[in-house]
This record gives sequence, C-alpha cells and structure tokens, in this order.
Amino acid sequence: MNLFSQDKPKADPEKVRDIKNWVYRILEVDSDIPISISQLACKEPGCPPIETVIAIMSTPVQQYKIHKAVNDIDEIDICNLI
Repeated sequence: MNLFSQDKPKADPEKVRDIKNWVYRILEVDSDIPISISQLACKEPGCPPIETVIAIMSTPVQQYKIHKAVNDIDEIDICNLI
C-alpha cells in the first residue's frame, strides 16, 4: 500500500473557493468561521472511491460529506446539505 499515491484527481483551487462561498451563503455561516474542504480517497469495501468532507470550524465543528470529487460538486449539492 502506497500512502503517497497520487491516484485521486486534484481539486481545482477555484472550485474550492466556489464551494466555500456556497457554504457560507447557503448554510448561513459567519464569515469569521473557517471552512475546510478535503477530498479523500477510500479503498475500503462499500465506500465511495472519492468523497469530499466539508468541515465548518465552529463550536462544535460541523462536518458534511458529499460522495463526489471536489471538481464535481455543484451549488445544488450544498443546498442538499440542509
């Protein structure tokens, strides 16, 4: 197992900015609260091959998972988190 494998698609920085802007607006997150966007590959059985984790660093931290690569996420995916 190669922990440094580069087999997952790279997240477009502009798309990450779009997702953060959608999260702030749609989920009504205060602009002072940081948001983390992570794209993860999963090799375990029954797990989607790529998922995106959105963490809103409020107290407590709110975490959402979307079973898509960052570059495939649209505004409607963020709307569906509500």
